Amino acid sequence: MFMEDDNKSILDQIMTNHQAEEATRLDAVEIITNLFSELDDRARDVLIRRFGLAPGGGKEILEQIGKIHKLTRERIRQIETASIKKLRRPENLDSHLSGLKNIISNLLEEHGGFMEKEYLFSNLVNFSVGGGKNSQDEIKHKRHFDFLIAKLLSDEFEVISDSEYFKEFFKLKYQSLEHLEALAKELLEKIQEIKKIFRTEELVNLAKELLAYKNNQEKFSLAGSLNVSDILANDLFKEPADIINGNKVIYSILRAAKKIEQNKFGLWGISDWPEIRPKTVNDKIYLILKNNGQPMHFVGIADKIDQISFDGKKANAATVHNELILDEKYILVGRGLYGLKEWGYQKGTVAEVVEKIVAESAQSLNREEIISKVLAQRAVKRSTINLALMNKNKFDITSDGKYSLKQSF
Repeated sequence: MFMEDDNKSILDQIMTNHQAEEATRLDAVEIITNLFSELDDRARDVLIRRFGLAPGGGKEILEQIGKIHKLTRERIRQIETASIKKLRRPENLDSHLSGLKNIISNLLEEHGGFMEKEYLFSNLVNFSVGGGKNSQDEIKHKRHFDFLIAKLLSDEFEVISDSEYFKEFFKLKYQSLEHLEALAKELLEKIQEIKKIFRTEELVNLAKELLAYKNNQEKFSLAGSLNVSDILANDLFKEPADIINGNKVIYSILRAAKKIEQNKFGLWGISDWPEIRPKTVNDKIYLILKNNGQPMHFVGIADKIDQISFDGKKANAATVHNELILDEKYILVGRGLYGLKEWGYQKGTVAEVVEKIVAESAQSLNREEIISKVLAQRAVKRSTINLALMNKNKFDITSDGKYSLKQSF
């Protein structure tokens, strides 16, 4: 259960007491800069290149670094090993990494002892340097955290990259995974059985109904004061922060599960479902319209696909328009405007829609009633509907101004 101020976590204490000074202790770039001052220039350069710690730089292989320093591949490997060993000396870890180690332990404990790698890094970056980061800055900090945890704190934390159920994750060294894997497996099977997508709160509630949860409820219902609300911020949807803060272990499983994934609009399902990970332009069109909830112009749909950037591929407006025309699940409701057939829109011209509305009515309708029903189907001018109603070959009009379909003999 999420707790407030009465039992503050280590993280809360650090972030509220001597905030500026302590935040520096959590800044991975600052930590590594201080740690690397223990090394000579060559050793420092080898580690920076090897683990991609330079601004904008990627990881380099041993051969590349060897050519720069005019050394063999094996000699570079020896320098790397010796340098890391030196950095791992107890006095270095105590003076530079004690605060970070406590924060990571606190994070992992409240999430059931494990966290998916990127989710852990996102939390650490947010706690250490706060908001306002650009993507390159965030990547830089994540690489620094990766080096610190995987190479210098491996006695405390273990990285697992070959799990059957989870993406790459970090865990407390002696954390048991059986109950976590059991719930991930049962939840996956249940989603596949139900065959629907879920909001976060719906999926959390579903997890609590499963046998794996009920058999280990005390392990999933951990008390904690850590607030992860800042990590949940998203321009396209709003996550239920209170529910996630109160169910961090379940949420950690969702973030780590290999085959369960959240789409760009915050809905969860199986990772290869087109509504979760759209592959074709048509998949993307459907997902955009579905989540918009009302008709859109085909140019607006193409722009939205580009804005969301599902896979980095640009959408061509003409291609989008062609898909909308050819697929019967999309209905033209106005000039360039398309909606989903599943919303109740009918195919046909305005005149055909008018005729169908009148024909299916149990009683005669007046002009305003017909116009209202047509405007629910089409984004057109009232004059266009009035013009269709003037067809005396289709409609009879009573003295009180009500329309019915002309009977054919």
